[in-house]
Amino acid sequence: MFTKKKIIMISVVCLIFAIGEYWIFSTIQNTFEKNTLKETKALVRGITSFAPSNDEALSDWIVELSAIYPDNRFFAIKGVPGEEGSELIGGDEALLDLWQLPEYAEAASYAAESVSYLEIYKWPKIVHFKGVPYTLMVAPIPDAENSEARATLLAAINSTGYVSFSRLVDALALIAFALFSVGFGIATFSRDPISGYAIVVLAAIVLAFVAYPLLEAVRLTLIKDGKFSLNVWKTILSNRQYLQALWGSIQLGIVTATISTFIGFVYAFAVARTSMKGKKLVTTLATMPVISPPFSLTLSIILLFGKNGIVTKQWLGLQNINIYGLWGLALAQTISMFPIAFMTMQGVLEAIDSTLEDASLDLNASRWYTFSHVTLPLAAPGLLSSWLLVFTNSLADFANPLLLSGSYRVLSVESYIEAIGMNRLNNGAALSLLLLLPTLTAFLAQRRWVNRKSFVVVTGKPSTRLSDLASPGMRRALTIFVILVSAFIVGLYGTIVAGCFVKNWGIDYSFTLANIGEALTRGKQSLVSTITLAGIATPIAGILAMVAAFILVRKNFPGKRILESLIMAPFAIPGTLIGISFILAFNKPPLLLVGTGAILVINYVVRELPVGVEGGIAALRQIDPSIEEAAADLGADQATIFRTIILPLIRPAFISSMSYTFVRSMTAVSAIIFLISAKWYHITIQIYNFSENLRFGLASVLATTLIIIVLAVFGLMRLLVRQSEYLEKTITTQ
Repeated sequence: MFTKKKIIMISVVCLIFAIGEYWIFSTIQNTFEKNTLKETKALVRGITSFAPSNDEALSDWIVELSAIYPDNRFFAIKGVPGEEGSELIGGDEALLDLWQLPEYAEAASYAAESVSYLEIYKWPKIVHFKGVPYTLMVAPIPDAENSEARATLLAAINSTGYVSFSRLVDALALIAFALFSVGFGIATFSRDPISGYAIVVLAAIVLAFVAYPLLEAVRLTLIKDGKFSLNVWKTILSNRQYLQALWGSIQLGIVTATISTFIGFVYAFAVARTSMKGKKLVTTLATMPVISPPFSLTLSIILLFGKNGIVTKQWLGLQNINIYGLWGLALAQTISMFPIAFMTMQGVLEAIDSTLEDASLDLNASRWYTFSHVTLPLAAPGLLSSWLLVFTNSLADFANPLLLSGSYRVLSVESYIEAIGMNRLNNGAALSLLLLLPTLTAFLAQRRWVNRKSFVVVTGKPSTRLSDLASPGMRRALTIFVILVSAFIVGLYGTIVAGCFVKNWGIDYSFTLANIGEALTRGKQSLVSTITLAGIATPIAGILAMVAAFILVRKNFPGKRILESLIMAPFAIPGTLIGISFILAFNKPPLLLVGTGAILVINYVVRELPVGVEGGIAALRQIDPSIEEAAADLGADQATIFRTIILPLIRPAFISSMSYTFVRSMTAVSAIIFLISAKWYHITIQIYNFSENLRFGLASVLATTLIIIVLAVFGLMRLLVRQSEYLEKTITTQ
């Protein structure tokens, strides 16, 4: 509780810490400043020592200095400024203007006096030209006898590094003080300090790696040369090409979401509400596109239906077939994303109380009438939720358009081209933010419908039996449809495997094993890097997700809704925006992470954290809080309760979260394409590069290798979860 004694104590302790911290950090900064000044003086002294002995050549020498040291600025004055015989020689006029400012008259006088004594004078303040900081040094150029100054050199030395270090020291000092104050405050006032520390850590993570990068992206689009400007947005919103790309993304999202939701619903209905055989196999095949590399199905579609595709050219003999564009993209995205609708609708259809349908059938309603007037209305929120989920994923998709868009413009690819191809990060950030508008709208609409589950009416004790609403003829039609789609999926994956053993797809179909050796040799480094970084991110994301879920479900604290929104935000943010935001935020102090493996790990954790948190929340809501209360009454602290009770009970969600993070990290594309480096490459980008260079055999080998790794991880996950199935609260009726 807040008492006067505790408030005085924490104030005194924080004051003592602040004094000690100020002494430590000021000592570090003063030492660095002295060393920097010493090096700067040595540089300027070295420059003046090479000045030409001929006064007439000083003007040309200044020009040469500007070419040798392009980051610095120079201006020369003959003699000592202000004394008889002094005159301007030339150089950067901005330095002369600064020298003549009335506010610096006293500094100029001291500088002239120092030059007359053959001493280098440091300007009292850091000066800025076009937003770049400089340290101004006024140095004498002595005569041959070294007895007097025959000229004066104004040298503005670029001090970006010094200023950045000073800001870093100040930021670290503030962060250290904030951490100490918050930590000591939690320990002093909180009844549950462990939870308090967890909340602070989670808040720091999402603020540093979600809110801060997004603010940097927004700032880049609104600030130009240090001033507020809307020029970037005027350019974006007035450019027909960009608006065409926005409409292209929305149009593609609508087509993909509509077709995917239809296929997903048919699949879900056949699996959940009919007596169709082979449901486990159908479910496994339907979920394969979710866990496979994003380029794999796109690659298969090109190999089968491209210009030199085996179906279009070899079997049908068609010429000039163009798979690139809207419908090729819609096909790739539909196969990749209909499992999202299938898994969503399967849960919705299985949750509907079958007694409602039985009552309708008992009143002599036909199967179709029961389906259209009872089942379909009850499933309507799930249908809309599925549509919005697929629409969101389609808008944010980057991998499929990168290979299949052709001349069809989508915003995710346009932002990538602007940021990486054209080196216009401000335009790329603006386009990604523009893409965020429909994505976020669809995400929020989906969340609203998901939270309205009361739309499904359950009265009395739900029946454990599900009615088969399909007539024999309809069941056969559904089975044929499911078999055809499943066979198409099998064909796509079979094409990838076949591509591993074809010498040159589209030209020479002779059998070869050379692709395997070459692909694994050239892709070894990227494969090792990908597995290493994904392996590091997996336990971090899993533990953070479970801690966050526990905090959000079991604890009440100020700012809970804001923290939850920030944790879930990456699910709705396009990967291109996250990639660009990370470049902007972490390419400068205090967190200089671009080019390191750490930024990739952070990206994996932040991107996949929402899914793990959702799974943890769902699992925790099935656990009676009285179990934890009983442990607390027996003297267990919060850390012990979480480790010995909560974590074992939510073990399936924990393992699923880690498996999902590993798989998504292995198959990531959209954000990491901005963040990879020569040292830390990624296997999916290697697959893309092989595909772009028409080395389909090599791309197929790496895609197959990635699929094998992913399936192995999911198989291991199923074994681990199966051991704890008795802990699960829900049972899926097949």
